[in-house]
This record gives sequence, C-alpha cells and structure tokens, in this order.
Amino acid sequence: MELGKLKQISPREMWKHEALDFTPWLAQHIDELNTALGLELEIENTEVAVGPYSADILAKDIGTNKYVVIENQLEKTNHDHIGKSITYAAVLDASTIIWIATDFTEEHQKALDWLNDHTTDEISFYGVQLELWQIEDGKPALRFNVISKPNLAVRQAAKIKVDEELSEKRKVQFEFWKQFANKLAGKIPSVQSPKPQYWFDVTLGKSHIHLSNTCNTNTDTVSVRVYIGNKISETMYPFLENRKKEIEEQIGQPLLWNPNNAPRDKVIVLSYKTDFDNEWKIEEAINWLVDYTIKFREVFSKIIKQKM
Repeated sequence: MELGKLKQISPREMWKHEALDFTPWLAQHIDELNTALGLELEIENTEVAVGPYSADILAKDIGTNKYVVIENQLEKTNHDHIGKSITYAAVLDASTIIWIATDFTEEHQKALDWLNDHTTDEISFYGVQLELWQIEDGKPALRFNVISKPNLAVRQAAKIKVDEELSEKRKVQFEFWKQFANKLAGKIPSVQSPKPQYWFDVTLGKSHIHLSNTCNTNTDTVSVRVYIGNKISETMYPFLENRKKEIEEQIGQPLLWNPNNAPRDKVIVLSYKTDFDNEWKIEEAINWLVDYTIKFREVFSKIIKQKM
C-alpha cells in the first residue's frame, strides 16, 4: 500500500494577515484551542482597544470566570509581543495570557516558564506553537503544541501550607479536595486547584452555571451541586426543571431541586452521607463524588447546550 507524504506548510499560506484572517478564524474555532489547553474559553471580543494598541482576542475562562488575553503571531516570537501581552492583561484585568506563535525562541519559552513558576496560581501563561500539516495535496490540518503552561507541581508546593494556621476543618477539606482533584484530573477538562474551603467548582461549559461540589464536615455530607447564578436563573432553572424526569433518569437518582427556595441563585443537589473520622468512608465519598461529578457534567452539559 502506498502512503502519502506528510509535509509542514506555512500558516501564512492559509492566513495572510493575523488581525484580518487568523484572529477571526480562531475566534470562530476556539474549541480547537480549548482542546489543546484543557480549558473552556468563551470569546468576549476581538481586536479590543488598549490605548493606542489592541489585544487580538479577549476571552473568558468559564472555569474561573476571569478574563483571558490571546495574542497571535504568525511568525517567530519577539520581545514586542510578550510585552504587549502583559500590558493588555494588566489593563483588561486578565488572569491568563495565551501567546500563539509559529515558533518560540528558547529565551521566550524560558521566560514563560519563569513567569509561571514565580507568580501565584491567580495568573497563568501559556505558550502555544501553531503548526499546519498536509498530506500530498489534501486539506491542511492544524496542530497546537503547548510548549509552556503553569507547572501545577511547583504551584502546589508554593500554595497554602496545611499547618497549624489552618483549622482542623479546613485541613480535612483541603486534603479531601486534593484527593478528589487527583482522581478527577484527566477525566474532565480544566480541573481547578484544590483549596482549604467548603466548595470545589467544576465547569459545565457555560458562564453563570457550574458544579459547585461541597464537603460539609459538620454534617458528614458531600454533595454534587448544580449552581445557577442569578443572571440566568430565571430562564435556565425552569428550562432544566421542565426536563426533570429526563435528567433524573440519566443521573439514576432523584435530585433535590432548589431545596432552600432561593429567590435568585438556584441549586440542584445530590448528597452522600460519610464519616470524616473514618478513612475508608472518606475514600468511598471521594469515589462517589468523582463518579457523580462526571455523570452530572455529561448530563447537564449536553442539555445546557440545547438551551444556548
């Protein structure tokens, strides 16, 4: 059997101009970048004015609800673009910078790695190499190579230390979420860093609605919880409630629908009883929460997309 020859082609053959061609294309195909980075970004705007200059793309990270600046370069990286990217992020109050280029110098890759290792987990830097490949005369195929991203191991070591400064309750919650995050990683996109707190958020692919799982050490209860913010609760909650039977059949459990009768923010909850003094019970609770987090995300994400 004869095989075709794979060759790399210049992105300039497909996109002649960064601002006029590539930026609009990327804004319409942001899922390609999401897949490469393991993020869930929504486009806010393109060519956003920042003084006399303009940021190529301003997006929002659904997982954190914070802004993301995307700077495009259909050429080798240079000092000008990294400086502009940081300036854009500062002016637009963005927490993430994504720098896309066809080739990264060793110095610029090291600069991004250094920034990731010496800043808090509130700020992230990604370097993404853009490539186009083609077999014979077929359609070109795009590949995003992530050459720099936040080092979770380094950041975890620099995060809050679980010591005598934390209450026993916070220590238990922090340890619970660390194990939960480790087991969830790789099974869904964009798993947040664990913190010593009551809740752990997971995205559902749309702003203002997400999973806000809970770990209640007072009642020995963990919960997977759909949290609907007040900006969309008046339309989204009735939409979901009208499909209650379908949702519960797919989840395999009856759910609590807005149990506190909140007038604005709404929640849909499934809870599990455990014992935080028993390691085996904690392990069971973590496994339960991972399983139902994945199931909730599959079921609710699919239905939410039908509303979008």
